[in-house]
Amino acid sequence: MKQAIVTLDMEGVLTPEIWIAVAEKTGIPELRRTTRDEPDYDKLMRGRLAILDRHGLKLSDIQAVIGSLSPLPGAREFLDELRAFTQVIILSDTFEQFAAPLLRQLGWPTLLCHRLVVENDRIVDYRLRINDQKQKTVAALKILNYFVISGGDSYNDTAMLKEADVGLLFRAPENVRREFPQFPAVETYPDLLRLIRQSMPG
Repeated sequence: MKQAIVTLDMEGVLTPEIWIAVAEKTGIPELRRTTRDEPDYDKLMRGRLAILDRHGLKLSDIQAVIGSLSPLPGAREFLDELRAFTQVIILSDTFEQFAAPLLRQLGWPTLLCHRLVVENDRIVDYRLRINDQKQKTVAALKILNYFVISGGDSYNDTAMLKEADVGLLFRAPENVRREFPQFPAVETYPDLLRLIRQSMPG
């Protein structure tokens, strides 16, 4: 019988969407676009970097917004309960320079994500750890003989969910649920916990 491991998206699943929070704080509506709206991540990020440049927004400005955020209500308790019976890895398209304040409030779960290129507090570029990191991480865990259960909410999670032994949608928008009806979709942490428990091997 295989050991199980759970991989979860971060934003929209455990924490608020960072870019939406920045959009609301700065009053720049174009920053509201996320992977729920734009499946092409490079196109999305290039657009964001151009907007930041145009408005003179620095890394420290964004970090100040992130520092004011809390995880989604119930996320810490859900994660604590989940980690009590299985290993969990957060797979996110966020950046090392963004995530720390939220990770601290979640009890420092393991996070695999990307890195920003910063010069004098200006975000000039970004570096993906690897392309398709969510899907490739799940594939690598399967090579390590894990039974992988994955949960996410956006287009950029669906390759991970397809690769996993069990894929689950959590609070996914209607368009994602409609396009990927093969994945069970739930709205609450107790329901997500229940589905993960039911999916555990043995």
